[in-house]
Amino acid sequence: QVKLVESGGGLVQPGGSLRLSCAASGSTFSLYAMGWYRQAPGKQRELVAMISSGGSTNYADFVKGRFTISRDNAENTVYLQMNSLKPEDTAVYYCNVRRGSLSLWGQGTQVTVSS
Repeated sequence: QVKLVESGGGLVQPGGSLRLSCAASGSTFSLYAMGWYRQAPGKQRELVAMISSGGSTNYADFVKGRFTISRDNAENTVYLQMNSLKPEDTAVYYCNVRRGSLSLWGQGTQVTVSS
């Protein structure tokens, strides 16, 4: 059974940092694209960052220069390093892995940026 488990969310002050992790199990994900989406209350889910199986990255404009996505294929894990966090980054962050028509989601982890 394929499973994605996110961790690392929490409460942080503006300007602070968090590191999200998403561990995948039940398959080998080295050939999958892996990424992060987020959904704030009352808003649609939106792409934050993606990393391809080859390591190419894609970021939403609102996180460029602040967030960094990386992956460890040996550990089937994708990370999101979030720096210079802003209150508007508050959302539930979801891990996603995909290949072709297959798209899998984690359960989400809450990130709250507030003083």
